[in-house]
Amino acid sequence: MNGADTAWIIVATALVLFMTLPGLALFYGGLVRARNVLSVFMHCYAIACLMSVLWLAVGYSIAFGGGGTGFWGGLDKAFLNGVTADSLSGTLPEVLFFAFQMTFAIITPALIVGAYVERIGFGFVMLFSGLWMLLCYAPVVHWIWGGGFLADGGIFGEIGVKDFAGGIVVHETAGLAAILIAVFLGPRKNHNTPPHNPGYVMIGAAMLWVGWFGFNGGSQLAADGGAAMALTVTHISAATASLSWALWEKIKFGKASLVGLVTGTIAGLASITPASGFVGPIEALAIGAIAGVLCQEAVTLVRNKLKIDDTLDVFAVHGVGGIFGTIMIAVFGAGTWAAQLGGLVIVGIFTTVVTVALIFIVKAITPLRVDAETETNGLDLMVHGERAYDHNS
Repeated sequence: MNGADTAWIIVATALVLFMTLPGLALFYGGLVRARNVLSVFMHCYAIACLMSVLWLAVGYSIAFGGGGTGFWGGLDKAFLNGVTADSLSGTLPEVLFFAFQMTFAIITPALIVGAYVERIGFGFVMLFSGLWMLLCYAPVVHWIWGGGFLADGGIFGEIGVKDFAGGIVVHETAGLAAILIAVFLGPRKNHNTPPHNPGYVMIGAAMLWVGWFGFNGGSQLAADGGAAMALTVTHISAATASLSWALWEKIKFGKASLVGLVTGTIAGLASITPASGFVGPIEALAIGAIAGVLCQEAVTLVRNKLKIDDTLDVFAVHGVGGIFGTIMIAVFGAGTWAAQLGGLVIVGIFTTVVTVALIFIVKAITPLRVDAETETNGLDLMVHGERAYDHNS
């Protein structure tokens, strides 16, 4: 065990949890109408709790167990069977590696929340999120990070799919699941309403930015120069994408908005995530500059051309950003084109099939969408019996 590595990953674990609670909750909560803000908080918080229990039960074992098929890790580490305080994973206590990866298993289904807020049934959220994490996310983790068939030495040869911190594993899977649920849900009855609290959005984005240092820097799994470089390029990409988004917004609409600026931050963070262990500051500048424009145009495409109500632009920002960053690894020569594109296609098809199947299964058990009265009056009061605000907003 290395004490410095252990200390850093303990901090990184806390930072990644901080991304979901309260970062993502505030970022998403500020973007919806006041009558639905508590339901967004509820989704993020409840998902964090449920994923923690399921990751302990079987999720970690599926992702990082000793299964030899290349497709899943098996159940040998269910409920941390055989893992003690003295067990090691590299230079780290294995229980710490478990906890660090658990925070990724929390935020990935939580990202999907942004696609279905203001109209989805709470029972559907919980059942779908739990099954999706176990049947879609955890297997993909094994394929790429757990030594599975897409990793080094797998089907793409000695150099497998490169995904440092989750461009494919987190952002592609969550982005695709998000847009698929949005399609099945259909649009909100009134989806031309502005965010009720842009201040929440900025605070949440700032928390995500800080937490992302643990997300990307911690993925080095060591306290060394690689972690420092990952942290640095993460920051540079986020800053550059914020500026390019705001500039493009100014050029197109005549004004640069706070919500746009901070959405650019998230686009830059998602885009650098897969590449953060493989590029330097100049490459990060390029990735961020492109991401701010690319993801903004993706928002326009999904909303205006495809007419899909992906409420908070999960696919356009996270999905497109993660896919773009994964491709840029090949552009900058840190991975092979066959592995990067092949990994995206394989995981994309798998995610689509599993997500659609789960949507049909879960909606047969619990309603996918709330009724019209509940949607009109707001999920806070109608579903959870609480109000964040007294005024009718």
